[in-house]
Amino acid sequence: MRTLVSGASSGIGAATAVRLAEAALARGVHPMVAVCGHGSNDGQEDVARAIQSLGGTALWLTGDLGDPEVPGQLVEAAIAEFGGLDGLVANAGITSPGSICEVSLEDWDHMFSVNLRGAWLLAKASYPHLKDSRGAACFTSSMSGRLPHAGSGAYSPGKAALTMLARTLALEWAPDGIRVNVVSPGMTRTSMTEKMYADPQIKTEREAIIPLSRIGEPMDIANVIEFLMSPLSDYVTGQDICVDGGFSSSILSHIPGRPSSGS
Repeated sequence: MRTLVSGASSGIGAATAVRLAEAALARGVHPMVAVCGHGSNDGQEDVARAIQSLGGTALWLTGDLGDPEVPGQLVEAAIAEFGGLDGLVANAGITSPGSICEVSLEDWDHMFSVNLRGAWLLAKASYPHLKDSRGAACFTSSMSGRLPHAGSGAYSPGKAALTMLARTLALEWAPDGIRVNVVSPGMTRTSMTEKMYADPQIKTEREAIIPLSRIGEPMDIANVIEFLMSPLSDYVTGQDICVDGGFSSSILSHIPGRPSSGS
């Protein structure tokens, strides 16, 4: 099982890289994971060492996906080390809050270059290798790519475009035996959101509107990504699974005066 995971230094990407290795070993398959991050850091090395301690092979790679040359270089490095590629998890992403009309052209382009173009270029570079292995790809989008999110700047539009990119690839790559799916996390506690959830009031108020009554953890998302990359989902492609504790399906329950299951 030879997989490249972008944005794997922390949070969802880190949990996914380790979960993929654990699941492969449980199936009796040797995992080889390219742990990709924006820059070399202790977190990235910790993830690689965790995979190695399980008995897998890990390669840590660095590069800014906003640079159009980097995605291809990451794939080439993984291929050189692993001899092929069975899976791609395009997880890397950035945020930059702000109203649409206040976002600068520079910030808009940077958001799209990392969150959308970087994933597209990773997919393009990975395609011939995934075709050879009849592999799979999974893109990490967001609940904000399904629902408009005021104040998210270019993030929500970019994630919506990412979801459509992945679903289009699913159709184009299906004849080659490559499956492509999307995972859209809801409210999840990661290093990017830790400061927010460190506020007890915000955490409590958010938990109160989530049907499962808790904030998601990175492993909640990683488990779904692993399923979509595994043989268990061999007949699943072009799907967008929202992992949000039921929040996005609960909007009507927030209308005052509507009956509820507790009434």
